[in-house]
Formats: sequence, structure tokens, C-alpha cells
Amino acid sequence: MPPAPGLRSPTKQYTSSSSSAVNKYGPRGAGTIAPSADLLNSGLVGASLETGSKVWDPWGLSNWVPAEYARAAELANGRSAMLATVGWVFPKYIGHFAGDVSTDPVEAIFQADPQWWAQFVLLCGVCEANKYASSLRDDGVSSQGEADKKAFYDPFRIQPKSEEGRKLMQERELRNGRLAMIGIAGFVANRLVEGSVPFLPSGF
Repeated sequence: MPPAPGLRSPTKQYTSSSSSAVNKYGPRGAGTIAPSADLLNSGLVGASLETGSKVWDPWGLSNWVPAEYARAAELANGRSAMLATVGWVFPKYIGHFAGDVSTDPVEAIFQADPQWWAQFVLLCGVCEANKYASSLRDDGVSSQGEADKKAFYDPFRIQPKSEEGRKLMQERELRNGRLAMIGIAGFVANRLVEGSVPFLPSGF
């Protein structure tokens, strides 16, 4: 049955959408979904050399999660991964504070005193509460690294003064965070299944 006047047929609409996706984001494999318009028009940094300078969202998750929420989650996970990477490597090769806690990160998790975990969770909660309160005030301060806003936490005042410098720092933080997420995942995988990650030494 032909489509009603003024309506496009599903086949033509799908073909047009697919063609548009290929033109803007390069060839897409079977089973991929085009990113949402919200993500494409968000102006977020991060589509650089490692993604072929194109938006990379092969599963189309941005169609269900707002772009700014996804970026906030990526930054939070990337920062946590960077800290985790340092926490994994530092005790093994440099050492830790006095105590009987193992230098094996997985064993140390279960050996740490409960009151330490309570303090750590409380500290994280205070940080997140302050970040959330700052986002509600909309006072030109941000924890997301936007180039047009001041850093939420910058005790050493390393944030560049220029907007171009801030954008460059934002890109570097994203890249380091992405690398750290892959890295810590590899460390954990090798710890659980020794030898599963090439080039990592035994017992790492």
C-alpha cells in the first residue's frame, strides 16, 4: 500500500537516515544505530584522532541518555579510573603507608579497616554533594571541565586562563580518562585470569 500523501515510506526514510549517517560519521557496520541529534549538536569535545575525528556512538546510546549526562558519567568514570590506576601501580612498585595491608590491590580491598571505608564513602559523598549544589547554582563554576567555566576544584590553579587552553585541557583529561578505563579493566582482567592481557608481567 502506498504511503499517505505527505508521508515518506519507511523504506525511503530508513535509507535516507542511513545515507546521512554514512556521510557524517563514515561507514557503519551492521547492527549499529546512528547517534542522537542531541549528541551531534551538543558541541562536546572528544571526537578527535582516536575516533577518526567523528562522533563515536555505535550502539546509539545517546538516543536514550542525554549527551550532557553521558559526558558527566564518562568524566566521573575516567577520573575514578585514573585514581584507580595510580592506586594499583603505586603500592606494587613504590610501597604504601605503614601497616599490614597487602600490596595486591584486590586483597587490600578486603583488608582495609571498615572505618577507613566509612571515611572514604563519606568523603566521596561530600564531594558529590558539593558538585551537585554547584550545578544547581549555575554560578559559572563547573566540575565537567567546560572551557567557558571555572574549575570546581583547582587548588593549584592549573586551569588555563584562555578558553582555547581550557578546551585543550578538557580533551587531554578525556583522553587520559578513556585510557585509564581501558587500563584498569586490563589490570583487573589479568589479576583474575593471569596471562589474559598481553605484556603484563606475572602477578601484576
